[in-house]
Amino acid sequence: MAENSGFGGRVIEGRVVKAGSEKTRVVAIESRTAHRLYGRQIKQTTKAVTHDETNQSNVGDVVRIRECRPLSKTKRWRLIEVVARAEG
Repeated sequence: MAENSGFGGRVIEGRVVKAGSEKTRVVAIESRTAHRLYGRQIKQTTKAVTHDETNQSNVGDVVRIRECRPLSKTKRWRLIEVVARAEG
């Protein structure tokens, strides 16, 4: 189900942290940036509400998501594929 078309929004990877609702997942995206004054690496986490049409992902899975049009009040991302399943 990988969408490899030449158009669309940003594609990023993250970890599913919440799978409470039907067809909706919350994905945590970690990024590392340098502190603007001290230069030390800082880990920042952003949560993205993602549409999972087939309910194929679970909590702990590493997934690839693509930016898309607004699907609801908070949903702005679509699940492309599950990169790695959670252990256990």
